[in-house]
Amino acid sequence: MSRKPKKGYFVRGHFVAEGSELDIELKAELKGTPDASRTDLKRESDALQDLGKELLTLRADLFNRIGLPDKLADALAEARRITNFEGKRRQMQFVGKLMRKLDENTVAAARAALDEQRNGSAADKQRLHQAEHWRDVLIAQDAAQAEWIAQYPDTDIQQLRALIRQARKDAPAPHDATVAESQGLAPRKGRAYRELFALVREQLAADSQ
Repeated sequence: MSRKPKKGYFVRGHFVAEGSELDIELKAELKGTPDASRTDLKRESDALQDLGKELLTLRADLFNRIGLPDKLADALAEARRITNFEGKRRQMQFVGKLMRKLDENTVAAARAALDEQRNGSAADKQRLHQAEHWRDVLIAQDAAQAEWIAQYPDTDIQQLRALIRQARKDAPAPHDATVAESQGLAPRKGRAYRELFALVREQLAADSQ
């Protein structure tokens, strides 16, 4: 028996089967959406509605930095207040509708704010790395104490020196550290090691303000 021919049509010499992705895209072009199929538009719409839900969790300072339109900001504030499930669902549909009207720059700013809340700002990350570096250098080198005090004279020097001394005492012997590393374990760090890091990090943060 011969196979029943597929329904479709030819475009520029190529056969396009009805219901195929290419068919959907071509029909979308005829409807005035040349750059995206209806599936793509639905995906983008859902992503923006999800982004609106995430904005409900955003810190106030980061939220205000985005510069959302007043109508959308008010709609999100109302969504936060609503506790009824069905009421909240309808409100979030309204939020999604407003989200779809945002320009690309505002959407990018919203995503950046959420990323900063999840992962910290670039400045926070830099201070974290600085604190880790200073902690290790202060424990390893006596000369680093004078350098630190010269740069950060407001530090509690007595506490700093006490923590450094205790961190050195608590440090595992080279042999123990090697054994731990060979077993895939990080060498155990004492309380003074952690408190020294906290002291250094707080001082760096205070100095940056």
